[in-house]
Amino acid sequence: MMINHRKELVRRLLNAGYIRTDSVRRAMESVPREEFIPDNVKQYAYVDQPLPIGHGQTISAPHMVAIICEELEIDEGMKILEIGTGFGYNAAVVADIVGKKGHVYSIERLSDLADKARDNLKRTGYSDRVSVIVADGTSGFKEESPFDRIYVTAGAPDIPEPLKEQLKIGGKLLAPVGQSDFTQELFIVEKKAQGKYKVRSLGGVAFVPLIGKHGWPEK
Repeated sequence: MMINHRKELVRRLLNAGYIRTDSVRRAMESVPREEFIPDNVKQYAYVDQPLPIGHGQTISAPHMVAIICEELEIDEGMKILEIGTGFGYNAAVVADIVGKKGHVYSIERLSDLADKARDNLKRTGYSDRVSVIVADGTSGFKEESPFDRIYVTAGAPDIPEPLKEQLKIGGKLLAPVGQSDFTQELFIVEKKAQGKYKVRSLGGVAFVPLIGKHGWPEK
């Protein structure tokens, strides 16, 4: 039954223009979103909306996952940095696209969520290409830089400088920027040369706040 709901959701996202490529379509048809959310909201797995996952965090709406993948032009074999693992759904979709030759490094500041994400990714077969690290995501992951693509799943007061520095020349970064009260603007940044960036706005979004040294202070 769930797989039928998943295919119907993908069809709607295709018709709305959120999904534009076969690689994103296949990934979102393949990854079982119901395996990446708490039991009490599983019936809403294929409703196109964010869902609570505890600790004041959410899993992004499916259309936002599609936007991230399409706007970043994620492709097979890429090395990706994700800031904000949550329960691991977004990382799984990206991992499906990059394939066995690519890898996703996902930074999560909350160890409980990181543990849950690792379990979910292992159970669904993506743990071989997703590494979940407990750390301050606003500082990036210098050990594995530079990255082909970087994306942030929480709203920052500004794009963290370490993330821009850890991006490959020619690479792309996507991040919501704005106030910490769930109102931001989604920006995509292309690194043209060392210290030179092309920035474009994709419009208004609503994410939980990005907490960390280069984000918002913890309340």
